[in-house]
Amino acid sequence: MPFLLYHGRSHPQSGRRLAAAIAAAVMAIAAVLLVPRPAAADTPWLTVSEDGYASFTVPVASVEAAVGSVSQIAVEGNFGPSFTWAEFGLTRRGDAWSGVLGPLKPGLYSYQVTGDDTKGLKDPTNSTVVASKPLWSTFFVAGDAARLLADAPQGQGGKVETLTYGAAGKALVWTPPGYTARRTYPVLFLQPGDGVRATDWLDLGRAKQIFDNLAIQRAMEPMVVVISDGGAAGGEELRKALADRYRVHRDPAHQAIAGVAEGGARALRAALTRPGRYAYAGSFSGLLTDVKADNRQVKLVRLYTGNVTDPAYNATIRLTKALDRARVGYEFDGVNPDAGANWNAWQENLIDFAPRLFRKVRDHGPSAGHGRLKGEFTPPAPGTTPTPFVTEDGFVTFETTTDFQNAQNVKVWANWAPNGSWLRVPMTRAGDRWRVTVGPLGPWFYYYRLIVDRTSVKDVSNPTKVTTEPTWSTFLVPGEQARLLTDVPAGQGGKVESLTYRSTVANQDRTALVWTPPGYDPDRAEPYPVFYLQHGGGQSYTDWVEMGRAKQILDHHFLDGNLVPMVVVMGNGNVPDFNRELLENLAPAAQDRYHVSSDPSQQALAGLSMGGGQTFGMLKANPGRFAYVAAFSAGFGSGAGVDAQAINNGTKLLRLYVGDQTDFVYPSFMTSLNTLNTLGIRYEFDGVTPGRTAGTCGRRTSSTSRRACSSAERDRPGALLALT
Repeated sequence: MPFLLYHGRSHPQSGRRLAAAIAAAVMAIAAVLLVPRPAAADTPWLTVSEDGYASFTVPVASVEAAVGSVSQIAVEGNFGPSFTWAEFGLTRRGDAWSGVLGPLKPGLYSYQVTGDDTKGLKDPTNSTVVASKPLWSTFFVAGDAARLLADAPQGQGGKVETLTYGAAGKALVWTPPGYTARRTYPVLFLQPGDGVRATDWLDLGRAKQIFDNLAIQRAMEPMVVVISDGGAAGGEELRKALADRYRVHRDPAHQAIAGVAEGGARALRAALTRPGRYAYAGSFSGLLTDVKADNRQVKLVRLYTGNVTDPAYNATIRLTKALDRARVGYEFDGVNPDAGANWNAWQENLIDFAPRLFRKVRDHGPSAGHGRLKGEFTPPAPGTTPTPFVTEDGFVTFETTTDFQNAQNVKVWANWAPNGSWLRVPMTRAGDRWRVTVGPLGPWFYYYRLIVDRTSVKDVSNPTKVTTEPTWSTFLVPGEQARLLTDVPAGQGGKVESLTYRSTVANQDRTALVWTPPGYDPDRAEPYPVFYLQHGGGQSYTDWVEMGRAKQILDHHFLDGNLVPMVVVMGNGNVPDFNRELLENLAPAAQDRYHVSSDPSQQALAGLSMGGGQTFGMLKANPGRFAYVAAFSAGFGSGAGVDAQAINNGTKLLRLYVGDQTDFVYPSFMTSLNTLNTLGIRYEFDGVTPGRTAGTCGRRTSSTSRRACSSAERDRPGALLALT
């Protein structure tokens, strides 16, 4: 659905309730696979920065010309945790749908553009193709970790040719640089999995680039590689055609076979049950669980698997036990912690496997960073609550109730993408429920909601709540990185209470939340300093506690000795005149109820996004009223009429925070720094926040786009961590 931006926070076009109205009009139609006509201009839909930020700008006119009018656009790609396929929603701004995702890890990414869940279209400005997926395009994020996936220098790589055999068989053949008919080469037969074509090894697996770079570095033995569609490897017609055209060995000592998923199972079965055929075998996420081994002359059997999101994880455990029983020697590359059953993992597998063929190697252990098999992964039984289920190593399993057994499309939408962006991950039907396991997620605090046939739905099995977003739930992945966001031991933290007061600005009774430190003494000689902490646009006084983890952060900082004992007041900033509301209503009410100082030198004010703008407004209108001031992802605005000297004289600390280029406030914020410099206002800048790990403030928005929300509203916890 289209979204607009209001006061630093993105909203549904007609408000939070619009989702229910739209749901009534959703059309359950089959996918429309259309490739649009070339764009009128050559402006790319996708640009990728050197540091891995992918910026998408999709013209509305191009979408409408291809698939008609749509209410939402998403970019589907391997962007999710463990490179799982996920949807990154774009936001409509004028005549284009846009969004920024990143930073992405170095590697190859594939994507397509989809409207309203069912209307897919190819990016006509991207010349890359995936032969087996006509709507897909790819892009490459360069980096040292992906150097073997990069194109080899011009003229230095090998060649890929098509080999025909039999009545209509075709295979792809890579020959190494300097291939000559004057020598005989060993052969690697490379298999795809079911539903995967041989061309995918080139389009998605980067096999040519991998072989080229390994060959140039002399990291692998010169060999001929044959890539055929499933089941063809080792077929006599193919082997004969290969020998007729290329100078290759035919003895088993010079034959190797490997494959992905079902292709990996076929490779192992062929190597272990067909004596005198292959000396080397590799299984990349293979699904074989048992095998009768008749070939004891196999020199190498090497197994590869992704993490628990890989269907081969449990299969690999069973296979290792079966091979042990059969007394068949094998090597295990270890569990890849960062990828599941996808081409990103299989590229790494090929990079590890190829150099082990037809030569002696010293290292027979797992790849660096890979772990051991810890036993089969089994999520809790259906109906177990509360959900989601979080493992110690950050894998999270979501499960719906039986209410959606007739749904056609169910997804989990959460802030688990790079930099805390929101991605939708499809769930899979499991009986009368839907399930998906996502991860590994780093230690942090996460927010999510279910999307059922394009309608936002609360996970009723999760007892957590977000008052201002009724369909949202939260969960915490524990770990040292998230220590300050976890609950302190019972009885050791401060207290959060409600403060009700009369607002003459809003002409109503209003509520604020107030944190008092452990050991708060209303009768102590000196009044406590007071810190007024404001939320962002579309939020309210509950958000800093429910989403920003303010209580946990303040509790930990106090117990760690990093916090001056103070009282923190979190008010409702949704008023037409914030300055009056704070000075005439909220602050006096806090001073009446709590033993807090009215001395400006003992008062602080900070806010995120809209609240940051309100903070700047207070600073301009009442310089010196608050000695400590901070703004999280907010612009200073115009410097007209600003008394810079009064601000400098009355402010002990002015500290500023902003997210990276995915923060839509970033341009105006940087302009603000120039304004402050020109005015001569002293400030501290925390530096550009790369994402939620350092954080600015906590993301909380209904927008489909990361860019349509400030980093202040993405990562509230981080800013408070830094400020306190």
